[in-house]
Amino acid sequence: MKKIIENDITRIDLNLLTVFTVLYREASVTRTAEVLHLGQPAISGALKRLRDMFHDPLFVRGAKGMLPTPRADALMADIHPLMESLHAAIFGGQAFSPATAKRTFRLGMSDWSEYWLMSSLLPAIMQEAPGVDVQLIDADPFQVRRLLEENSVDIAVSLNKQSSGEILSEPVTTMGVATLWSPRQIPCSGPLSVGDFIAYEHLLVSYRGANHGVIDQQLARQGLQRRVRYATPYFSTFPLMLAAMPLFSTVPQGLAQRWQQHFDLRASATPVDYPTFTLCVLRHKRRAQDPALDWLEEKLRQAMRSQEG
Repeated sequence: MKKIIENDITRIDLNLLTVFTVLYREASVTRTAEVLHLGQPAISGALKRLRDMFHDPLFVRGAKGMLPTPRADALMADIHPLMESLHAAIFGGQAFSPATAKRTFRLGMSDWSEYWLMSSLLPAIMQEAPGVDVQLIDADPFQVRRLLEENSVDIAVSLNKQSSGEILSEPVTTMGVATLWSPRQIPCSGPLSVGDFIAYEHLLVSYRGANHGVIDQQLARQGLQRRVRYATPYFSTFPLMLAAMPLFSTVPQGLAQRWQQHFDLRASATPVDYPTFTLCVLRHKRRAQDPALDWLEEKLRQAMRSQEG
């Protein structure tokens, strides 16, 4: 970036440049005064200051009005685009054109949301915005707000997050959970009973390193217990592990549906009360008026709703 000499800028009255551009266009002091809702003496005074500033007459009287000098022509070629850019920056807002945009969005979500959502979202982005790339940032529910506050992600998908502080959260869709297993490993056709559920060991996703969760609390109220054989912060290995071992895994319904489409797995309603959860789109308040994120949020909403049911 070229250095801006602020002291030079402070000596310039930008209103004079407005008078200059209108006078250049209208070629008349009278019409310039009418356009700018000023008196003719004010326009004449501004023209005198402009001549002093640029050390040039700028406009001379002719048969067709005020005619620009070569210096005025050169100034107009430089100043007019700058005035248009200044007007757009102050009054035009930030435009975003998906068809021509060249940028990378940093999208925060957990691994299960990526598996569930991205095969629908990415083709929509590629079709509408061929110059837009997506960088996925791992963001579980306990770290998503921090990532937004630190500007490590532009926008995020997470669950059961209310708007608070500087983070805006918009609910999109609600789902529950389902329990999966391989029929080659567990000879059960479903639906599962509680007895079936605790008869085999379980896989568990835990973002904070615990080996128990809401399901274990519900079982304990009935005097029952399951064994969690394996706990991990990621869902991605579960289909391979279910195919290889007699294990259950309880996962979001959207993910369960996807895995049934691609793996030989059975699914059943989980025979323990488990509250539904709402998936939200989150962004920081500082990006609340960002048209590019408005567009991406709408793409996210469309992709999430296309996976409902």
